[in-house]
Amino acid sequence: MAAMKNWKLLTSLAFAVGASGCAAQQTAPAIKGLPPVAVTADGETAPVGTTQADAADDPAIWVDPANPDRALIIATDKKAGVHVYDLAGKNLAFIQGGRVNNVDVRGNIVVASDRNDGVNAHLAVFRLDPATAQLTAIGRASAGTGEAYGLCLARTAPGAPLKAALIIKDGTVRVGTLTTEGAAPTFAVEWEHKIPTQSEGCVFDGDTLFVGEEDAGIWELKQNGKAATARMVAPVDNQRLVADVEGLATIDHKGRRYLLASSQGDNAYAVFTLPDMAYVGRFAVAAGTFGATSETDGIEAVAGHFGDAYPDGLFLAQDGDNAPNAQNFKLVRWDRIAAALGL
Repeated sequence: MAAMKNWKLLTSLAFAVGASGCAAQQTAPAIKGLPPVAVTADGETAPVGTTQADAADDPAIWVDPANPDRALIIATDKKAGVHVYDLAGKNLAFIQGGRVNNVDVRGNIVVASDRNDGVNAHLAVFRLDPATAQLTAIGRASAGTGEAYGLCLARTAPGAPLKAALIIKDGTVRVGTLTTEGAAPTFAVEWEHKIPTQSEGCVFDGDTLFVGEEDAGIWELKQNGKAATARMVAPVDNQRLVADVEGLATIDHKGRRYLLASSQGDNAYAVFTLPDMAYVGRFAVAAGTFGATSETDGIEAVAGHFGDAYPDGLFLAQDGDNAPNAQNFKLVRWDRIAAALGL
């Protein structure tokens, strides 16, 4: 715990000294984990609308079921609402939503954790028009007490009910069914688990839910009645993971499935195999045409062929320091990452 307190003190001092412009200026991490392999970004989105603030937070990727080569990026400005970008990074649409944090998409339904009420949690629900890339607000689903923070959706069969995991800022995880039909969306909690401290990033792998406890590591949660069986599967060790542990994502590659985690404390991303959580390696998005990434909150990854620019999938990362512009999201060809890691 002493090392963690020292890390937080050093990080706070670095932020205090470096803060100017749209966000804290990038500083050398106080703690460095195992050396990551370097890749460079192949693209970036336009900046989010909120300037002079820590605003960009979490991305999701919508793949067109009618044209699998086409994809859109859906991402939050956590001070204002939700953006829709194309893979060239052009801002196609924006819908006001106030303080929305994490976002995910299944089919044409977009869901974000709604922090506008710090006492009572909600899920903000939108519908995506595939033809125009515009979002329409469906409504807000009540999700119990506390401040809504992390969110992810399970991959369910077409037509099956949506399963959502909502993480309250204190670490309470609520998993249930989200209904979007009718007068207003509803969220029915099926099970709940309390992680000791602040948590945010999450991703489903089948019925298993992985959650990032920011100062501690990655938890594996499996439903056990109205609760969960919990196991710490990747602790913060200042080698593979340096606190804070933020965004989580999964991707399939050559018959294997991988879990990716943002090691925010040293501007890197750790990779593990699933379901065994064997450590594979780390990578970082280094300076290049579109700049490096640092202090990454949300990430996303998806396999597929998205034209010549992204022929074998795509990795997305929020960039916490895109000075002199507002924060944005960087795009990296997945095959470059896989080759760098020897996958």
